[in-house]
Amino acid sequence: MQQPNKHIRHLKNDRLETIKPDYRGNKIIKGKFANGEELYLPEFSKVLKWQLSPNPQRDEKKQDTYTPPVQQGCDFITSDEDMVVWLGHATFFIRLNGISFITDPVLFNLPLVKRKTQLPCPPDQLLNIDFMLLSHAHRDHLDKQSIKTVFTHNPQLIALIPLEVGKILRNTCRHLPYQEAGWFQKYDLVPDAVEVYFLPASHWHRRGLTDMNKMLWGSFLLKTPEITLYFAGDSGIDSHFEEIEDLFGPIDLCIMPVGAYKPSFLMKKSHMNPHEAVRAFNTLRGGTFIPMHYGTFDLSDEPPSEPVRMLEQIAASGMLPGLKMPAIGEPVLLKDLQ
Repeated sequence: MQQPNKHIRHLKNDRLETIKPDYRGNKIIKGKFANGEELYLPEFSKVLKWQLSPNPQRDEKKQDTYTPPVQQGCDFITSDEDMVVWLGHATFFIRLNGISFITDPVLFNLPLVKRKTQLPCPPDQLLNIDFMLLSHAHRDHLDKQSIKTVFTHNPQLIALIPLEVGKILRNTCRHLPYQEAGWFQKYDLVPDAVEVYFLPASHWHRRGLTDMNKMLWGSFLLKTPEITLYFAGDSGIDSHFEEIEDLFGPIDLCIMPVGAYKPSFLMKKSHMNPHEAVRAFNTLRGGTFIPMHYGTFDLSDEPPSEPVRMLEQIAASGMLPGLKMPAIGEPVLLKDLQ
């Protein structure tokens, strides 16, 4: 008889429903979350290679002044329409059936990385938000100052987060209630008007020197009787998109990351380029494609306008008929997608 490996265990929130049959929970190997079945530990040698290698697009990037357009105003906050509003990078305001969500709020500059775009309205005017969705704890997705700001002006806020990320929230906003979930689990704090599921992503975690993959990462799916919305978080291209499609497809609206993909030798396992994001979208049998994770922060080697140009070329070829690229602050009304 094969003996169980004492270095491997599985973790999930036992109080929550697990929607994938026979799923034991997220695999943990020697105290680190696996990326599916296998550990993914980004190699420092590749980071060093990136820092020491010249960017072949350096001059093109230096001359590229693109930033996403911004539609000023905060009327979307007081509207009663179901909508999606991009606030830059991976931050979205989403309203479904009268319930309001904010994803991965990063509203200010990051350490050593300045924000290149404005918000459509001051952060203190982001009001009446019911739930905060945090896909993972990298600093360009989980920003403590932004979380404090949103919670200060939305005392009713509840955070829906991956396993173990609550350790950061307890040290950031002690009174912010939260619920942790593993992959393929359904949060049970959301009113019945919207179902919220935490789903896989191909990524990793690190904020400090000793916490590599100690906290989980993932994606979200929001579902009502009328619409299914997928927020991919940060992810490389992988088989989890097929699993998600098997459970939920076709998906009406997919919010997909399309930036921070060069150099490929460093980024490929954790980020998608536009072609890969479109391939994942088609795997999900998506209806509308909204891109994110581009233009707001300079995190990689590609010129800032390159993801936009590539998506426009793919759409012009007929391979992406559902592309929508809203300005920051421009509402995408969900009724117009149906």
